[in-house]
Amino acid sequence: MYRYDEIDADLVKQRTDEFREQVEARLSGQLSEDAFKPLRLMNGVYLQLHAYMLRVAIPYGVLSSDQLRMLAHIARTYDRGYGHFTTRQNIQYNWPALVDIPEILDQLATVEMHAIQTSGNCIRNTTTDPFAGASADEVADPRPWCELIRQWSTFHPEFSFLPRKFKIAVTGSEADRAAIGVHDIGLRLVRNEAGALGFAVYAGGGQGRTPRIAAKLRDFLPWRDLLAYLTAILRVYNLAGRRDNLYKARIKILVESMGAEAFTRDVEAEFETLKGGELAVPHEEVERISAFFAPVRPGTGAAAQVIDPHYRRWKSVNVKPHQVAYRAIVVISLKPVGGTPGDATDQQMEAVADIAERYGLSEIRVTKEQNLVLPHIDAAALPTVFEALKDAGLATANAGLAGDIVSCPGLDYCNLANARSIPIAQEVSRAIEASGLEEAAGEVSIKISGCINACGHHHVANIGLLGVDKKGEEVYQLTLGGVADGEAAIGEIAGRALSADDAVKGVIASLRAYVTHREAGESFVATLKRTGLEPFKESIYDH
Repeated sequence: MYRYDEIDADLVKQRTDEFREQVEARLSGQLSEDAFKPLRLMNGVYLQLHAYMLRVAIPYGVLSSDQLRMLAHIARTYDRGYGHFTTRQNIQYNWPALVDIPEILDQLATVEMHAIQTSGNCIRNTTTDPFAGASADEVADPRPWCELIRQWSTFHPEFSFLPRKFKIAVTGSEADRAAIGVHDIGLRLVRNEAGALGFAVYAGGGQGRTPRIAAKLRDFLPWRDLLAYLTAILRVYNLAGRRDNLYKARIKILVESMGAEAFTRDVEAEFETLKGGELAVPHEEVERISAFFAPVRPGTGAAAQVIDPHYRRWKSVNVKPHQVAYRAIVVISLKPVGGTPGDATDQQMEAVADIAERYGLSEIRVTKEQNLVLPHIDAAALPTVFEALKDAGLATANAGLAGDIVSCPGLDYCNLANARSIPIAQEVSRAIEASGLEEAAGEVSIKISGCINACGHHHVANIGLLGVDKKGEEVYQLTLGGVADGEAAIGEIAGRALSADDAVKGVIASLRAYVTHREAGESFVATLKRTGLEPFKESIYDH
């Protein structure tokens, strides 16, 4: 993992000291809420329906055991005993008292964590593949490049007040577990014909009110030019992006209005003025950062054979192959049947920290699916790890299956939401369990958003639900065919909006239609493309 240097530590301390003064001014009445709002947002503090919410940055989703223990401590001491892991690989606390937040930030700093740029119209947390540095299918480890982007983008004076928030994702594999196709900038590590490392560059993707798939700007960008090219994209956007209309301020709207070719020409022209200059990435800097992400040593041996059917199912679903001998990637589902997606208690976080420390090189990852990953588990310890996770209530065997539901906080917490999403996710989870369809359906993604901002990523779900308000009633649009990873795709609205009860039934009907109509080896999306929407609509609306 990357470790703070003196510059990192000093920047975080200065920001925390500054925010402490701002909080004191707000509490004393010297600052109004309107004046305080832009200051708190720069420090990851939102005002939700019932309380302030603190969003803590987890850069590219990587945590140490000590950091996760600190997150558990904060949940126990300053919140209600739990934290909520988000689709941006961060963690949110929904109930901290404003007066306590500076102290929370001070304590986070002791384990090299902060809440900087987790909100506001700036470059947000750069995300990546949660299997980075562990999966056998990657061209190269994307984490050093994420760290390079983090250092370049933090407090960047030119890009601190962009037209709108800005999100970058980096992947090192064709499987694209980072969903680069729906990001403002997506980067894929590739090698050219000569074997040189570089990036395929995409821009203009996003979800929300107007979902769009990113356009490819470059097939191959040499790694030395990464920061210059990112600067060129952001400079074009910063100057030409709309600031007069909140709903048309994202880069996806600019790329669409200009056209991908014209946008690319402007970026390339700006890049020519920057190429080879002071933004060229030094080889020594890449080596310095990469040294923090050292290769993983082999494990001690293979896992013993275990008869327990619960263990065998968990191993077949939640354990993934590793690039190093006798290591395994373990996905920890935060989706128990009927649970709140992404929530983990303080005790559960401490249990995961202990397991990682004992059996997994003290490293944990957060995923965009609101789960945790132990990327480097000693394969010989898998039966022991399973028992420890089971004791903590974390051995649900549904990673990547229908029960692995993604959900935003919705109307239970968020003042932007139009409808509830957590209760719907819980009911869908219970209905899937009751239907017995999960094992038959296999890998199917279900995602739920409580408003058009799409924090639940419903647009890129095989089965998506969007909560909307219709004359004071919460109803849900059901979408089918979305894809987040690999070849990204936006789901298509199946038909008329559904009541909450019918939305749950509609999800089950969609799963049943898939199982009924698929051919051998077909994915949900492949079946939908072959059959069209009609068989699914019949199942959803005629049940």
